[in-house]
This record gives sequence, structure tokens and C-alpha cells, in this order.
Amino acid sequence: MLYEMNEKVIKLEGEGRKIVKFNIGDPDQETPREIVEAAYNALRNGKTKYSSGSGEMKLRQALASIHDVSPDCVVITPGSKWAVFAIMYLLLKNGGNIIIPTPHWTAYELIAKSLGVEVRFLRTRLDSNWQIDVEDLSNLIDGQTKLLILCNPNNPTSIALKEKNLKEIVSTVDEGFTILSDEVYSDISFVKTKSILDFNGDNALVKSFSKTFAMTGWRIGYSVTSKELAEKIVKLNFMSVTNVPVFIQEAAFKALELRAQIAERMREEYRRRADVACRVLSKTRLQFARPDAPFYLFPKYSNLDSERFALNLLNQGVAVTPGTAFGDYREHFRIALTLPEQEISRGLERICRGIEESL
Repeated sequence: MLYEMNEKVIKLEGEGRKIVKFNIGDPDQETPREIVEAAYNALRNGKTKYSSGSGEMKLRQALASIHDVSPDCVVITPGSKWAVFAIMYLLLKNGGNIIIPTPHWTAYELIAKSLGVEVRFLRTRLDSNWQIDVEDLSNLIDGQTKLLILCNPNNPTSIALKEKNLKEIVSTVDEGFTILSDEVYSDISFVKTKSILDFNGDNALVKSFSKTFAMTGWRIGYSVTSKELAEKIVKLNFMSVTNVPVFIQEAAFKALELRAQIAERMREEYRRRADVACRVLSKTRLQFARPDAPFYLFPKYSNLDSERFALNLLNQGVAVTPGTAFGDYREHFRIALTLPEQEISRGLERICRGIEESL
């Protein structure tokens, strides 16, 4: 339903309709000028040839320094989604089962099902602030479990796992299988988050330049894994995507040079947007958790049919994503705050009216 809703929005915009787009986590800001210029200069200087499937060494070294690992553990990928796919494919191609906490980003489930593996969903709840119950986790683990996927901070809830909860999760897994931690929102989180790399174990991290640097369309991300798994990802790159274009990697390297100031600017802008959204929604009977990170809110209204609500709202010029796109959450819907504050306020007022009309 996530991708279907986006296609409906594109179709309506093509017909000339003005839509307030709360349905997709695509930053409205332009990619910073310095990053664009770095790519342009690289193009002018002939950085248009084939390159290493693992990525440019200077970019890998910069990322390795950030994460305190060897560059041999870092692989540059065409977006973090490819990193997720590559790790899932390599660890699950011989079968097994995978545990995905819900609500979850749709791609995890779609990739797992495309590989023909069993998906075991671990339900989390608003009333426990979206933390993972380790007893529920233990009950899903067996000898065929190959992978646990964490999204921290989470999409669609924007809630980060507490350090205590993450420690409990790691202890429960106890090196029996791999934890894949998708941390694409961590650099712009409003709260300090703990990375999976802070713990011992043969675990994997994926991150992206998309959210922090408003580079969604550039398609560049990376993985940090064991050297053995990194070598396998590189081989998969060679037989499929070959390499991320070098001029894009040059832009990513410039982004890392400006990482602290850009991340701070993005974080504060989205904190203000979250404040606006929480003020408006707190006047309604919607239940929601205040976000720990950009870009989302995942409110709930008892007995709401979020699919019907989303379609009705779209007819009124506002796009949200129904909770069913992220698991069995029909009473929830996701709002992406990737719009200017004035447009957020206007769109949220329409949502509030839509909630009242749906009663």
C-alpha cells in the first residue's frame, strides 16, 4: 500500500491536482550546493569510468573512521535498500526464517518474500512506546532463524530503541544469528541512539546519504559488515550493479566533510516540524508517540479503517500512508513531515477534519 499510494499521488499530480504529500519520506530540501558542485566537478574531471565494486577507497576510509572499523568492512552500494537486499540475499538464499519487528518498512518483507523465506513478525505497540519485548523475540527464534532486522530509529514510528532494550535484544540473540540494523535516520535523530556496532557480534549495519543530506535520488548508501560478508557483497555488486558512479561517490565524500553542520541543520528543522505537528495533533483524540527522530508520526485512532481513511483524504488533496502498509496496524496511519511548516499545518488541519468526518 505504501508504493500503491505513491503511484496514485503521481497520477493525480499528473492530472493537475495539488496534493499535500505526507505519504513519502523524501526530504523537501534541496541537496546542499557544495555536494552538487562536488559531483559536477568530478564529472568535468572525467570521473565517469568503471570503478571498484567495493567503492572508492577514500570514501570507505572516511566511513570506516566514523564507525571505527576497517575499510575492508565497508561497501558502497546504490542506496541503502540495495545494501539491505544484498545482505538478506546472501544470508537467506539457502533458506531459513527471518524475524522482522513491526511496524516495519515495507521493503524488508517484500525482499524476504521474494527470496522465499519464512517471515516471522514481532509485533510492537504504541502503549509500550514501540519497544521490543524480548520474551516475544525469544519465542520466535529457532534453529532455522538466520536474521533479525532492526530499524533504529524506526520507520514508520520515528521511535528509537532504548539502550537497555537494545542490550536485551543483543543478549537474546547471543551470536546465534545476524542482526541487520538499518540506521538511516540515526545521524539526524533528536535523541542519542546506540548503534549495533557498539555491541560485540557478527552483525551488520546499513546507512544512507539520502535522509541526512537530502540525497534520495542520488542512490548511494553503504553497509558495514564482517570482512567475509563484505567480500560477498562486492562480488554481488560486480555481477549486478558493477559500482556506484564515481562522481556520486565524490559528492558523498563532500557530504561527509560537511556532515556535522548539515546534520545539525536538518535535525533542528525537523524538530521544529515535529513540534508543530504534535501541537496540532494533540488537540485531537488521536493517540501518538512524540517522535525521537525525523521524519514520521504514526498516530492511531480506535476503530479507524486507515485504508479507507487514506483514500478519502486523498480525494480532499492530502496523502498519508495507511498503517496496513507497515503490518497489521489498520487503526494507524503514517504522516511524513517532509514539507515546509506552513504546508504541514495546513495539511494537518485537513487530517483533523477528516478524522472527525470519519466518525
